[in-house]
Amino acid sequence: MNHKIIDNFLPKKDFLKIKETMLNLDFPWYYQPVINDLHEENKNDLTCYFTHLVYDDKINSSFFEILRELLLSKLNYNSLIRVKCNLHPRTNVLEKHEFHVDFTYPHKGAIYYINTNDGKTLLKNNIEINSIENRLLLFNSSIEHASTSTTNKKARINININYT
Repeated sequence: MNHKIIDNFLPKKDFLKIKETMLNLDFPWYYQPVINDLHEENKNDLTCYFTHLVYDDKINSSFFEILRELLLSKLNYNSLIRVKCNLHPRTNVLEKHEFHVDFTYPHKGAIYYINTNDGKTLLKNNIEINSIENRLLLFNSSIEHASTSTTNKKARINININYT
C-alpha cells in the first residue's frame, strides 16, 4: 500500500468531539522549536510548531481515552507506537518542511486531519494530500514524507499515528 485516503472517516458527532476537545482553550499544546530531526534550527528560521504527545509506548494524556474510543478503535493495528497531535501555526508563505521518516524500522502511519486548510502532507513521487477535516491518510511512514504550514487558517491541526 502506497497510501489510502478515507474522507468522512468518523461520524460527524465523533469527529466534532475530537475537534472541540483539541480546540478547547484548556487543551495543552507544547512548543517545539524544530519540525523534525532533519530541520535544523537557526536564528533566521522562524519555523516552529506545537504538539501534544498522547501515546509514546505508554499513555501520556487523558485525551487517549477519547481517541481510543472514537478514532483508534477504527484502525486495524496490532500495536501502537506513537500518537501525537500537531498544530502548525499560520505562515505568510506556505512552508514545506524537511522530508523525514517517523521511525527507521517498518511500520504504518495514519494522519487524521482536524481542520480544512491549504496545508498538505507530502509523500515521495510528488504526491500531495490536502488537509481536509475528518480525512484519514493511511501510508507507510517509514518512507520519507513531509508536512507544510498553512496560509489560510490560523493553524493546521492533525493527529499523527504510528503503529504496526
